[in-house]
Amino acid sequence: MKKRPYHIYLKCTLLVSIMLCALCLCGYRLMKIQLVENETYMSRKYSTYRYSQIIDATRGEIVDCSGEPIVVNKVGYSVVILPEQFPDDLAEGNKALLKITDMLEQCGITPDMSMPISSEAPYTFTTEDEDVLESFKSNLGLNVYATPDNCMSKLIKDYEIAPEYSEKQKRLLCGLRYEMLSRGFSMNRRFILAEDIPLSSITEIKESGITLPGIEIMEMPIRQVKQGNVIPHEIGTVGPIYAEEYEELAAKGYDMDDIVGKNGIERACESYLRGEDGVKTISVQNNEVISSEITTPVQSGNTVMLTVDSKFQRDLQKTLENFIKNFDNIRDEKTEELKLGKITNGAIVVLDAKTSGVLGMATCPTYDLNTYIEDYESLLKADNKPLVNRATMGLYRPGSTFKPITATAGLCEGMINAGSTFYCGQTYLFRDHIYECTGGHGDIALIEALQYSCNIYFYKLSENLTIDRISQYSAMYGLGQPTGLETYEEAGHLSDMEYYEEAGLTWTVGEVLQSAIGQSEWAVTPLQMAVVANTIANDGVRYEPHLVDSIWDYNMENMIEKKEPVIAENITACGKEGYDVIEQGMIAASVTNMPTKYSLGDLGYSVAIKTGTPQQDSRVQDSFFIGYAPADDPEIAFAGVVEGAEYAKYMIRDILKSYESYKSRTQSN
Repeated sequence: MKKRPYHIYLKCTLLVSIMLCALCLCGYRLMKIQLVENETYMSRKYSTYRYSQIIDATRGEIVDCSGEPIVVNKVGYSVVILPEQFPDDLAEGNKALLKITDMLEQCGITPDMSMPISSEAPYTFTTEDEDVLESFKSNLGLNVYATPDNCMSKLIKDYEIAPEYSEKQKRLLCGLRYEMLSRGFSMNRRFILAEDIPLSSITEIKESGITLPGIEIMEMPIRQVKQGNVIPHEIGTVGPIYAEEYEELAAKGYDMDDIVGKNGIERACESYLRGEDGVKTISVQNNEVISSEITTPVQSGNTVMLTVDSKFQRDLQKTLENFIKNFDNIRDEKTEELKLGKITNGAIVVLDAKTSGVLGMATCPTYDLNTYIEDYESLLKADNKPLVNRATMGLYRPGSTFKPITATAGLCEGMINAGSTFYCGQTYLFRDHIYECTGGHGDIALIEALQYSCNIYFYKLSENLTIDRISQYSAMYGLGQPTGLETYEEAGHLSDMEYYEEAGLTWTVGEVLQSAIGQSEWAVTPLQMAVVANTIANDGVRYEPHLVDSIWDYNMENMIEKKEPVIAENITACGKEGYDVIEQGMIAASVTNMPTKYSLGDLGYSVAIKTGTPQQDSRVQDSFFIGYAPADDPEIAFAGVVEGAEYAKYMIRDILKSYESYKSRTQSN
C-alpha cells in the first residue's frame, strides 16, 4: 500500500480541530442562551408595546361672589370606547358599533356626528364653508375636488364596511368612523360615544346584555348649569374645537376632541378652568393588556369666583322686566295720563364703587343657559334679539347723562367754576340756527344746570371747549373704547369729526353743541356709562370693570389669585372740589320730578344721579340714567337704559332697595 504524504494528515488534523472548536463554541453559546440569557430571549418571543393614554381633566366650576354654584360638574354616565380593548379587526369593530348605536337609539339617544355629508343618498355636503370641507377631505386623504360620493366610498373602503349592510347602516358607520378619526381615537385616546346617559337608559342597555369588547359605560364629569338665569350672556358656553381653531389651540396643548370655552367667562377664563390632563400608561403584550397605571396624575381646573351676587342679579332682572312689562301703566309725570306705549328692551349695570366689580348686569330680553341649545334657532331669529347683551353690546346715545363729562372738561380746563353762570332764555341762536332748552332758566350755574338739565348752559360751554376737548375728556372717561371687562363688549365710538369722516357724514359746527349734551352720533354702552358714574364717584379715578373676583382650587379650599382693582385713568385736574360741584348737581337731580312712589329722598342717604332722554333714529327716544350711592361715601355706581321709553329713573329706587337687601345678607353671613 502506498503511504500517503505527510501534508494530507496535517490537513485532516487541522480540519478536525476546526470542527471540534466550532462544536465547542456552539455548545457554549447554546448553554449561555439556555442557562444565562433564557429570560431575555423568552421575552423576545412576545411583542410588548407601551401606550400613553390621555385622561381628560375635570373642568373648573364657576360660582358667584358668595360661593353659590352657577356652572358645576355632576357625575354622569357616558358610553366610552376603550382603544386597548376595542377590536383591531375592522369588521368586528363595525359590528360592535352598530350594536351599541342600535341600543342607544332604542333609548332615544343619538350620538353626535360632525361629518359634513347628508344623512341620506343622494349624498351632498351639508356646509359651504370651504375651510371645513377642506379639512374634512384632508382627513380622509382626498384632494379638494372630492365629491360626497368619493368621501363615502373612501370611508367604506378604509374601514371595510361590508356591502351587505343597508345604506342607512353604511352612512351610520361612516359617520361614526369619521368621528372617531377626527377626535383622534387611537391607543393614546379613548372615544366618548355618548354623554350624560339617563339612568333608565343605562339599565336598559345593561339588561340588553352589553358584552361588546372595548365599549363600557363609565362615570364621568358632565357640565351642568345650576343657575341658567344668572348673567347667561356673560357666563357663556363650552363646545368642541372647530377645525379653524385647531391649529392655534394645538400649539397650546389641546387635542382635536377637547372641549373649550366658546364665549363669556368660559372662554375668558379658559386657562384657569381647563385643568391639566393626566396620562395612563398601558402595556400590551401579544395584543393583551398586561399592566395599566397612572403615570401623570390629572389636575382638575380651577374654580372661578365672580363678583356677581346671584340673588341681587335676579332682583335686578326682575326690576327691569317689571318696568318694561308695566310701562304702559306708568303715569306721565306732567299730564298724569296713562298709555305711554309698549316697550321690550333695556339694560341695567351695577358696579361696586370701591373695586369696579360687576355686582349685577341685567338685560332684557334674556334667556336661560339650560335651554340655550334647544332654543338657539328661535333665539337667533327673534326680532328683539335676546342673544344680544344690551348691557355690554347695546349702543346708545347717552343724552343728558353725558353732561357731567362736559362739565368735567369745563372745570378741568378752568373755563367754569361753581359760580360761573350762563343765561338761558329757552332758545339759543347759534350760527343762524335756533337751539332749544327744556325751559327758561335765566342766569344759571353748573349745579342747577345739572339739576334741571339745562341744554343752553352746556351749549355755551361747548363753544369754548370745542369738540377736541369734549372728545379728549370723553376718551378719558372710557368712551369709544373697551372698558377692560374680561368678556366681549362693544367699544362704541365718539361723536367727533374723525367718526363723521369715517361714516361718510357731514360735520357742521352745530354738531359741537349737540355732542356736548349727548346727542349727535355718540354710541355708548350702559356698562361704559356705569363706569362714567363710578369715575365721578371716585373723584376722577377710572377703574376697569371686572366680572372675576378670584381664582380658587377646584374644591375651593385655597385661593390662588385675587383680582385687584386696576386704575385705567386719572382725571384729577379739577380736583375733588370740581367733582363735589358735579356731585351736588347730581344729588339735586335725584329729588327733581320724582313722584313719591319712586322718591329717592327718604332712603336715609343721598343719591347722585343724572338722567337723559336721547333721541334715536329708529325710535322716538330712549330713557337713560346714571348714578351712585350713598353720595357721601359711594358703595355702588349704576347705569340703565330702556329703549323707546321714558322715566327709566323710576327703577333707581328698586335698584337701591335690592342693594340694601344684598348688603344686609352679606353682613349677616
